[in-house]
Amino acid sequence: MGETASLLATVFLETISFWWVIIPTIFLGLIVGGIPGFSAANTIIILMPLTLAMDLQTGLIFMVSLYCAARMGAGIPAILVNIPGTAGAAATPLDGYPMTKQGRGQQALAISFVASSLGGLLTTMIALAAMPILARVGFYMHSVEMIVVMLFGISLIASIAAQDMLKGLIAGFSGLMLGAIGTDVVYATPRGTMGFLELYDGVPLIPALVGLFAVSEAFIIIEKRVILTKQGQKAMENPSWAATFEGVKDALSRWTHIGWTSVIGLVIGVIPGAGASIASFVAYQQSRTFSKTPEKYGTGHIEGLVAPESANNGVTSGTLVPLLVLGIPGGATAAIMLVVMQYHGVSFGPSLFQQEPEVGYGMFMAMAVSYLLMILTIIPLSRYMSRVTTVPTIYLAPMIISFTLVGAFVPREYMFDMYLALAFGVIGYIARRTGYHVAAILIGVILGPLLETYFLRALKKSEGDMMVLFSSTLGNILWVALVVSLVLPAVLDWRRKKRELLSS
Repeated sequence: MGETASLLATVFLETISFWWVIIPTIFLGLIVGGIPGFSAANTIIILMPLTLAMDLQTGLIFMVSLYCAARMGAGIPAILVNIPGTAGAAATPLDGYPMTKQGRGQQALAISFVASSLGGLLTTMIALAAMPILARVGFYMHSVEMIVVMLFGISLIASIAAQDMLKGLIAGFSGLMLGAIGTDVVYATPRGTMGFLELYDGVPLIPALVGLFAVSEAFIIIEKRVILTKQGQKAMENPSWAATFEGVKDALSRWTHIGWTSVIGLVIGVIPGAGASIASFVAYQQSRTFSKTPEKYGTGHIEGLVAPESANNGVTSGTLVPLLVLGIPGGATAAIMLVVMQYHGVSFGPSLFQQEPEVGYGMFMAMAVSYLLMILTIIPLSRYMSRVTTVPTIYLAPMIISFTLVGAFVPREYMFDMYLALAFGVIGYIARRTGYHVAAILIGVILGPLLETYFLRALKKSEGDMMVLFSSTLGNILWVALVVSLVLPAVLDWRRKKRELLSS
């Protein structure tokens, strides 16, 4: 125990000495994460020659810092202009953007930064302490269990539909239908592609994301002078440090909420292929389910912003666990880290922490140090970033459309994706104007194809027996938890109304 503590202290001091790498990388990651279509993964790929030229420790610290900062940066445009930088931030605008329109953008950014930093820092420490246990999660999460996890995220559609049941369900099922476009999982038969080869791999996520949120939002805000409400304009007339401290205080007062939602992100991050988008939707859904004031979600509620931001940053440490312990990357960025580490001759598995502990522990320590430095360097910027919301929409809307169309082009480099983003922008604009929730559509587009893949995989293994869905002990526990999370809000609402009736 004493030797391990001494080793961790040594690795921590060594990592701190690389502040000259971490701090510039943090700012690079914020920029990368804030541009829709860009991500830590494709940025590291672009800079791969530079990364390979570095020594192993410097290269790993650079990649880990960029990964953490990009995850945090994706929430900035999501909060300020309703544009998630990545799919992992798709749940952030649900409450982050309403806060901005109310003139509380500065507080919202501070809350997001604190929740992201503390969530990432906490889960990094948990991952270090519980690595052997967490490494087994991937072995227990098979097709059946993943189906239920997906349904936790998709059930958020039902929460959104609570405001208008018919429109919410129409939006959700429309998203599921759009997500089914492409070749089917079993026979590779084209479905709904309308002859476009670019759709054979399914609807590309980034064009759908920026179209539904960013382009449609640009169409909406161009009809107004600024994106702020009248109340918001008054609140933004005299920005001060007090608003930033208020946001920090609001986030810290919900430290338990940050804790358990970030753990959701950690557990989901350990599962290879699950990702931050699932974690953020599941965390938001669970946060709303167990809230005493679920009706406030979607109106600028602090806990509705804390949950997805702490969860998607909890994923970052989770993706490193299967990479280091099993040699299985938990996501795209982890896969690139795997390539760099193999280039330098690193061997993976439990022996890594015995033979090269400075590498195994060093990656988690780099993540912890990055989040610590983010608290010091990024939170003060929330006051200045929030000023974006005061820019007249006559300038802001064209800039949003230009940047997002470039972002739609970057991942696959198809002109078709830019036209697709515009098409989704029109769909999103019509949905907003007619009272349909674009978040429900996006949930279907993201999670629908994943649910279908795991469902068909489970049926194939069981030779078509539907009872396979209830054949796993862990799966059955998750089924019960899903039913409880769907029924509990109705029960709590009924009890609340009954209590109010008795008191009146």
